[in-house]
Amino acid sequence: MISVVVPLYNEEGNIRELQKELASVLAGVEHELILVDDCSSDSTLSLIQRGAQVRVLEFERNSGQSAAMYAGIHAARGEVIVLMDGDLQNDPADIPRLLEEIGKGADLVCGFRANRRDTLSKRLTSRVANFVRSRFTRDGVRDTGCTLKAMRRECREALVPFYGMHRFIPALVKGLGYRLVEIPVNHRPRVAGVSKYGFGNRAIKATMDMFAVRWMLSRQLKIRTKPERS
Repeated sequence: MISVVVPLYNEEGNIRELQKELASVLAGVEHELILVDDCSSDSTLSLIQRGAQVRVLEFERNSGQSAAMYAGIHAARGEVIVLMDGDLQNDPADIPRLLEEIGKGADLVCGFRANRRDTLSKRLTSRVANFVRSRFTRDGVRDTGCTLKAMRRECREALVPFYGMHRFIPALVKGLGYRLVEIPVNHRPRVAGVSKYGFGNRAIKATMDMFAVRWMLSRQLKIRTKPERS
């Protein structure tokens, strides 16, 4: 089964179309959709189309993207977990390609936005941040800001809950010895709502997180046990 985890915060203009596109892409595939509402202050919750394959986690207070992702990932029941944003900039049509790479043996598949549909300033600051982070954490990923990912369920054991975790999923997963690959994915312009963060209000925290993750990876326990003998 596939679990699709989508953090939501004030996405009333996108949620209906997102569910429609996901239903089309995942038709005939055993799946669950886990929508994690990060205490939206608009009509996002009331516009969610409920159903047997839809699970909604509601936060009591706004806790951020990393908290929403972590909660959704650990609530997932599927053997493969897909992560994506709720703003429709990630294209659900790319999900089968992610799953194909998992089928080929990858443990974590990271999308990278080959043709970003963002402002020039956002693209440049993101490129600099990705360059520094990738070389410091040694995850080898060119676009950790792209939420669209697929992972085997066992990879979630590598994740540690902290603010900013979502930027370091590849580093944490790769640090435990899992196989990571990247593929180009479609990136669409935002048509409704607004971006929830900017470079200026996260640069210092992201830098501190980077040092913390580097230390964590240097101290990480890599435990592998042999099969039990009968």
